[in-house]
Amino acid sequence: METMIHLLSGIRWQDIVDILINSYILFRLYVLFRGTNVIRMIMAIVMLWMAERMAVNVGLIVTSWAMQGIIAAVALIVIIVFRNEIAGVLQTRNFRSVLWGLPQRQVRTPIDIIVESVYELARRKMGALIVLPLKITLDPIVQSGIPWQGKLSREMLLSIFWHGAPVHDGATIIQGNKITEVAVILPLSKNGDLPSYFGTRHRAAVGLAEQSDALVIAVSEERGQVTVFKNGTIIPINDNLELDHLLREHAGKVTATQGLKKQTVELSIVAMICLASITGIWFSFARGLETLVTLKVPVEFENKKPRMEIFAASTSSVNLQLSGSGSLIKSIRPDQVKVKINLANAVAGGNQLPIGRDSITLPPGIQLKQVEPQVLDVNLDLPGKKTLPVQPDWIGKLTDGLILEDTRMVPDKVKVVGGSLMLKDIQTIYTEKILLENITTGGTVSVSLVLQPSSLKLEAGARNRVDVIYKIKRRVADPS
Repeated sequence: METMIHLLSGIRWQDIVDILINSYILFRLYVLFRGTNVIRMIMAIVMLWMAERMAVNVGLIVTSWAMQGIIAAVALIVIIVFRNEIAGVLQTRNFRSVLWGLPQRQVRTPIDIIVESVYELARRKMGALIVLPLKITLDPIVQSGIPWQGKLSREMLLSIFWHGAPVHDGATIIQGNKITEVAVILPLSKNGDLPSYFGTRHRAAVGLAEQSDALVIAVSEERGQVTVFKNGTIIPINDNLELDHLLREHAGKVTATQGLKKQTVELSIVAMICLASITGIWFSFARGLETLVTLKVPVEFENKKPRMEIFAASTSSVNLQLSGSGSLIKSIRPDQVKVKINLANAVAGGNQLPIGRDSITLPPGIQLKQVEPQVLDVNLDLPGKKTLPVQPDWIGKLTDGLILEDTRMVPDKVKVVGGSLMLKDIQTIYTEKILLENITTGGTVSVSLVLQPSSLKLEAGARNRVDVIYKIKRRVADPS
């Protein structure tokens, strides 16, 4: 759970747009190719890709490479084998329908004309085979059709299936209000359980119904019987009302409300699946392309109490180890990474302040891995002033026979600025060390003051050096 929260906290608005765009592209592919063999192959590729990612996660390197090769081969096969089906889907749609909108189940067809024509053919015992496609394109399934593109009419159908017409033995395809192809050869069914009186015409109708979602109407030349084939089901037709009902249901006119509701539920589920799939892919790539970098970032203090000053801090900058995609890591600007320490609860004196995740500002998509140091020592105090005497810091010893008779400082006192608590414990300011071995006669030496701790400062305008005036005399020999 903590890992998921960590990942979600690093998502940028650009990542959200990226996920939504690709989810919509995947959803549109489903809308355009649903019900076709292409969408089934795309689903197979997605399942192969998921298997490949699982192989990567468990460390199956060779299996992962093999799966990548299979995915590439399957994608190429889909393009080659189903090129006609892909072209058929895209050619029947304009640019707007590719990007937006939902395809209708069937273009409106003059059902009354078909019903009247079919029963006229049956009355005259003229064999006929009429195909009404739905969503799946028939190009890869049927053969040898002659483009027709004639307007559908009773006279047109009767003339096509007239015994003397050269195209009467094949099937006729109707889309919308047009006859698009005639003399089409349909695939024969290999089902051995068909009725014995079914001839070539009826077996071809069964074969197409088994391989597509088209509705096929067969009129028997010998018996004048009308039979409908759909989804592998054989439906004997007893009268024109039954045929009318089946055709309207196929065209989506009888069950339009139910079909719309079912379609809405289906597409809503698909949209959620597309969104979840692309999100998973994004997380997979975002984690897989992780890059580490260490940055040295200055510390900023905020919410300091009135009149309180910072007199000492253990460090002025911290090292941050950051992770993220290579492109994001390279695009980090100095002003995007900040370390801010909150002094609202700090007290006068020494404070140990932790440097937590809430103290660090990072650009979206970048995660914090490590902070060094994790604790900052900060000394806070009210500013104060104190006048302190200056004392020379003598080291070593004088040459034998010499005595340091007198020492005088100019100036002998200095005004020091620092924290009030700190100044309370300081009584003297010392100079830098002065070697006694180098002194043989009286004189004056200019030395610097040593301010300890380093947070102490001299009053503005004061010199950091003093003059030490000293007198040396020889020791009087003992008369004894």
